Amino acid sequence: QVQLVESGGGLVQAGGSLRLSCTASGVIFSGNVMGWYRQAPGKQRELVATMTSGRSTVYADSVKGRFTISRDNARNTVYLQMNSLKSEDTALYYCYVKQGVAIYWGQGTQVTVSS
Repeated sequence: QVQLVESGGGLVQAGGSLRLSCTASGVIFSGNVMGWYRQAPGKQRELVATMTSGRSTVYADSVKGRFTISRDNARNTVYLQMNSLKSEDTALYYCYVKQGVAIYWGQGTQVTVSS
């Protein structure tokens, strides 16, 4: 069974930093597209960052220059380093991996940024 488990969320002051991790079992990140989405209550799910198997990256305009996505294939883990956090970044963050036509999602980790 495929499982993606996020960690690293929590409460942080505006301007602070947080590092999210997502470790997968039953699916391998190597050779696949993976990344992060987020969703705040009452809002659409938004792509935050994604990385292809070739290490190309795409970021939402709202997080460019502040967030960095990375991966460790040996540990089957994807990370999201978040710096200069704003209250607008408050959301439930989900990691995902796309393998072929299948897309797998984690349960999400909550990030709350206080002003």
